[in-house]
Amino acid sequence: MEFFKHNTAIDFMALRKWAAFASGLATVLCILTLIINGLNWGLEFTGGTEIVTSFQAPADLENIRQTLETAGYHDVKVQVYGTAKMVLIRLAGQEKVGSNNLGQEVVGHLNGASLESSAYIGPEVGKELATNGALALVLALIGTAIYIAFRFEYRFAVSAAVALIHDPLIILGIFSYFQMEFTLTSLAALLTVMGYSLNDTIVVFDRIRENFRKNRKGSPTEIVNISVNQTLSRTIMTSGLTLLAVLSLLLFGGETLHGFATAMIVGIVVGTYSSIYVAGALAVALGLDRKDLLPVVRSALDDMP
Repeated sequence: MEFFKHNTAIDFMALRKWAAFASGLATVLCILTLIINGLNWGLEFTGGTEIVTSFQAPADLENIRQTLETAGYHDVKVQVYGTAKMVLIRLAGQEKVGSNNLGQEVVGHLNGASLESSAYIGPEVGKELATNGALALVLALIGTAIYIAFRFEYRFAVSAAVALIHDPLIILGIFSYFQMEFTLTSLAALLTVMGYSLNDTIVVFDRIRENFRKNRKGSPTEIVNISVNQTLSRTIMTSGLTLLAVLSLLLFGGETLHGFATAMIVGIVVGTYSSIYVAGALAVALGLDRKDLLPVVRSALDDMP
C-alpha cells in the first residue's frame, strides 16, 4: 500500500529557482560559519585522554565536571557511558602520564568512583583520522560521479556530485554554528548520509531515464516532475521510517550517540530535499535532453563495410 498515489501532479520544478537560491544561500552561510567558527573537534581528532569510571549510584554529571575543574583540569567533558552508573570523562590536551596514572589521579578526586579504563589518544592519531576522513569523503564523491556518468549521463553525474557536496556542507555548517562536538561517529553519520542521499538520487534518476523512453512528447521539466511524483510515496515512506529510527537514537541512545543522530536527522531531511531540488533540478538546468538518454538505434547500413 502506498502513501501517495502514482497520479499525484505536484509541480516541484516550479519552485526550482527559489530552491536554487535557498540552497546557494544556505551553502554560502555554512561555508562562512565553517571559516569563522571552525568545527568543535572531538577528542579523537584533537588528542587527549578518555577515562571510564563507575559509581555505586547514578552519577551527578554536573558535580563531577565541577569537581574536576576545581581540581585544575580544563576542557572537561563528562557524559553517561551506557548506564547512569557509568561515566565517560574526556580530558583534552592531556599528555600521556604512564599507563593508568592520569586515570587514577582523576578518580582520586571523585568520591565513590572506580576506574574501569583509561586510554590516551595522541594528536598525531587525531590528525591521521581527520586526513583519512577527508580522503574518504573525496574518494566517495569521485567514485560516485564516475559511476553515475557511466550508468546514466554526465549531466546526472555533475548534478549528483553537487548534491553530495551540498548535503555534507549543510551538516558541517550546523555542527559549526552550534559548536556541536564533531567525533568519529559524526563522521560515520556524514558518510552514511552521502550514501543515503545518493540512493534517493539514483532512484529519481532511474525513473527519469525510464520516463524519457516511455514519454516521447514531454519536456525535460515535465518528465522530471512526473518522475519525482512517481517516486514520492517511496521517498516519504523510506525517509519517514528512517527518521523515526534515528529519532529514537537521539532520544534514548544517550549523549554518546547525539552527534551521530543529529547528523543523520539533518542528512535525511536535506538529502531528501537535494535529490529533488539539487540533483533533479540541476540536471534540467544543465540542458538534460531526451536524446541523451535514449538508446542508440543502429541501422543495417551502419554494419555495412
